[in-house]
Amino acid sequence: MRLDEFNEAGREAAIASLRPCLDITRWCEELADGRPYDSVDDVVARAEAAAAPFTADEIEAALARHPRIGERAGGEHAEATMSRAEQAGVDPRDAATAVALADGNHAYEQRFGRVFLIRAAGRSAADILDALTTRLGNTPAEEQQVVAEQLREIAVLRLKGMLAA
Repeated sequence: MRLDEFNEAGREAAIASLRPCLDITRWCEELADGRPYDSVDDVVARAEAAAAPFTADEIEAALARHPRIGERAGGEHAEATMSRAEQAGVDPRDAATAVALADGNHAYEQRFGRVFLIRAAGRSAADILDALTTRLGNTPAEEQQVVAEQLREIAVLRLKGMLAA
């Protein structure tokens, strides 16, 4: 979807187009209601402002849409396609990495009660594993802030990709 198409779409269609970027209703509505935008940079600036701060409930709802790192999202919907592209640095054929990620995901879920989320785009499997190990030492409050920032980064990357199409 190009910027002009996004600007001209009906409100509900614009909101629906944003959900694969970040499935937080408030965020989608704020971006849709801010139209028209003069540039992708203007949309991104609004996206970053609308994303601050996320509530705990918004974060939990958004996380429900994200697969575990190292697990390929199934289906052909936009969010699954984006997720697979973002995790391109994680080779599912690398057995040692797959085991390390599975163990790390399990430890993270035991500690924080939710899926481990990281902006995987542009990161290697080693980078992701290092971040996972480091974040296991966070307090729940610290981790909540990190997760919110990762959601913002993912949303902005996805939004830029969507509007560049």
